[in-house]
Order: sequence, then structure tokens, then C-alpha cells
Amino acid sequence: MTHTSIRAFAEHHPECASGCYIDPSSTVIGRVGLGIDSSIWPQTVVRGDVNYIQIGERSNVQDGCVLHVSRPSEAHPAGLPLIIGSEVTVGHKVMLHACTIGDRCLIGMGSIVLDGAVIEDEVLLGAGSLVPPGKRLTSGYLYLGSPVRQVRPLTPDERAFFRLSAENYVRLKNVYLDGA
Repeated sequence: MTHTSIRAFAEHHPECASGCYIDPSSTVIGRVGLGIDSSIWPQTVVRGDVNYIQIGERSNVQDGCVLHVSRPSEAHPAGLPLIIGSEVTVGHKVMLHACTIGDRCLIGMGSIVLDGAVIEDEVLLGAGSLVPPGKRLTSGYLYLGSPVRQVRPLTPDERAFFRLSAENYVRLKNVYLDGA
């Protein structure tokens, strides 16, 4: 698939593993790595210019998201990359900036996760939540609010949904890749 919206920054080119889908209306720039069967949906911007972005296998970044990084600074001499684990669903209009997201998470629509924040594995972040800089969200919980607060442990059904969501988006991106 050829896209003018997938482009290099300086000497860095986005790298897509097998089975990736990048919607033609999205923009992917620079040091970006996409894992096997990951997907980037319409009108999303993934800008790895002053640091790198890594997205794991079977993760999906839905419509209208903005993903960026931070440059080196006195507080962070190497800057801060953006790292998204595997089987992560990033909901519509989410902003992720220089943070780390573990495996099997759902980042609810319209949420904002800021520099240095860490979301551990299997976290459900409710829609419209704000995760402040440097905040750590512990595995196995639902978090909500602005600023975010821990609400309750996840149910077994909620934990199972992380994989179901990833599987659904793998199937959907395959339909797009097949041209249907």
C-alpha cells in the first residue's frame, strides 16, 4: 500500500510489520514501529520526529487520535518515547504524549495520557479521562476522571474484552486490506 501520508523524518522511516493496516487518511511520520496485525485508523496522526513510537502486535489506534513524543530536555536527557503494548485498543480521539501503555489495555474515547505516565497491563481507562504527567496506573483496575482516579478492580468479563477488542480490529483491518 502506497501512502504519501507515511513519510520519513530526517533519516528515520516508519516500519510496519506484516499485516499492518494504515488508513490512507492518517499520517505516520519518522521513528514509528508498528507490530504485526496492528492498525491505524482514519485521521490519526502518529508523529515520531523528536523521539520514537513503538506500537505492539494486534493493537489498534482508532479515528482521530494524536500520538507524539517528547524531545530531550534537562529533566529527561533522552526525551520520552511513546510505547504502546500488544492487544491495546486506543479509542477515538485519544491523545497519547510520551507515555507508556502496557499490554491488553483499553484507552477510552477522548482520553489524554501525558508525559511519563505509565499504564500497566490490563487497565481500562474510561472515556474522557486525564492521566497527569508521571502518574502510574496499576494493572487490573478501571480508572476514570480528570484527573484520573482508581475506581474498582476489573471483572473477568472486562479482562476478557481486551483480547476480544484486539481480535475484532484484526478482523476488521483484514477486510480493509482485502479491499472490501
